[in-house]
Formats: sequence, structure tokens, C-alpha cells
Amino acid sequence: MGNKGIVLLLEDNPKILDINRRLLEKEGLTVLTAKTLREARERIKIAVPDVAVLDIMLPDGSGLDFLSELRESCDVPALFLTAKTERTDVIVGLTAGGSDYITKPYDIDEFRARVLGIFRLINSVRLRKKHSASLSTLLSEKELSTALYAADGMSNKEIADMVFLSESRVKTCLSGIYRKLGIAEKKNKRNLLAEILSADE
Repeated sequence: MGNKGIVLLLEDNPKILDINRRLLEKEGLTVLTAKTLREARERIKIAVPDVAVLDIMLPDGSGLDFLSELRESCDVPALFLTAKTERTDVIVGLTAGGSDYITKPYDIDEFRARVLGIFRLINSVRLRKKHSASLSTLLSEKELSTALYAADGMSNKEIADMVFLSESRVKTCLSGIYRKLGIAEKKNKRNLLAEILSADE
């Protein structure tokens, strides 16, 4: 069993379900699998997932409807993985509350990256809630977000995409954060940053 989070895979194709399960388990995730809405309802009684990967066309209903049902009890980010490829289908999926939308056939490396990206965002939000009160006197909201993403191992480019800054501005922002937090080491600055944030939990 993984310990990095729980993901629900709702997919009626056994081969796809098995491939995605093994792929995400290798990343340390706990994977709940279901081929039907009925099975999915049983799985979430066992554990509430952190992320749901949902097919739309299922033997006993729609993944869109299941997401609405799921959101009545918990706020779970969802990625739709489906053969419905029309632009209107994508819009409907995202409008229904999907965080992302991938069409079949799909690239498994891209699928893995997108699922892990959702988990990174979830973890950053959780960390922000823990640290926002104690660090708010030292860091601005933008600096806090940048610090949390950096401590999570994201590259400057990835951070830039998340906080809407250029890579050069991210580098400058990180220099200011290190100075404010008293991190003077020339090497391993991000490791020290992660240690400071962990100690503040």
C-alpha cells in the first residue's frame, strides 16, 4: 500500500484499469479501482480518495454524474480520462468540475504527470494552510506560495507557471525568501527551506 495519497480509478476497461493502477502504485499512491458506479460507491465507503480519475461512459451511468454525487460529501479533484474527444465534451467535463481532461488513446507518461501534478497542488494547498499564519509576518502571499512549491521540489519553470511569474522573477523571489529566513548556505538551500517549513508544522 502507498502512503503518498489515495486515488480512485473508475474505468470499465480492465486493461486500462490495470495499467493505470500499476503505474500509480509505483509512485507510492494507494489505488482504489472500480469498473462501475456501484463499485465506486463501495470503494469510497472504505476510504475517501484525494483524487479521482473518472471515465465518463460507464455500464451503469456517467462519470459526470458520479462526480456530482461525490462532491456532495467531499471536495475531491477529478481528472476525466475518456474516449469522448469532442471539444464540447471537454468543456462539459471541465464545467462539471473536472480539474483536468485527457482523451483516449493517451500517453501514460503524460497521464502519470498530470495525476501527480494534481497531488502536488493538493499538498501545496495543505502546507499553505499550515504555514500561512506563522510565516505571514515574514513572507508575502506570493513568497509563501513560491517557498512551498520550491520545498516540494518543483523547478523554477514549474513554479513560474504556478505563481504567474517569469523564471528570473522566481529566482529573485527565492533569493529574497532565503534572506528573510536566514538561509545563507551556498548549496542545498531548498533542502534547508524544506526543513524550516517542516519544523514549523
